[in-house]
Amino acid sequence: MRSLAFALTCAVSFCWSALAVAQSPVPAAPDCAAQAVEKKLAGAALNSFMKKCERDAATAGCEAAAAEKKLSGAARASFTRKCVKDATPQPAEK
Repeated sequence: MRSLAFALTCAVSFCWSALAVAQSPVPAAPDCAAQAVEKKLAGAALNSFMKKCERDAATAGCEAAAAEKKLSGAARASFTRKCVKDATPQPAEK
C-alpha cells in the first residue's frame, strides 16, 4: 500500500513538473514514471532513475530545439545547458 501511495505521489509530482516544462521548448517525458512503475523502483533507486530519465529527456528535447534554431558551437552548448537546467526540476532549497 505504501509503494502505491509513493508511486501516485511521484506521478503527481511528475505531472506538476510536466506542466512547468510544457512552457519551455522541451517535450515532457511521460514514460519516465511508467518505466519506474514497470521496474518497481522505490526509494533512492526511484529518485535516481527519475532524475536521470527527466534529464535525458530534457537533453534530447533541447538538442532538437538547438538543431531547429540552427545553432552551433558555443551558442549551441550555452543554449542546451540553459535549456536543460530550466527544463529539469531543481531540488528545493532548505
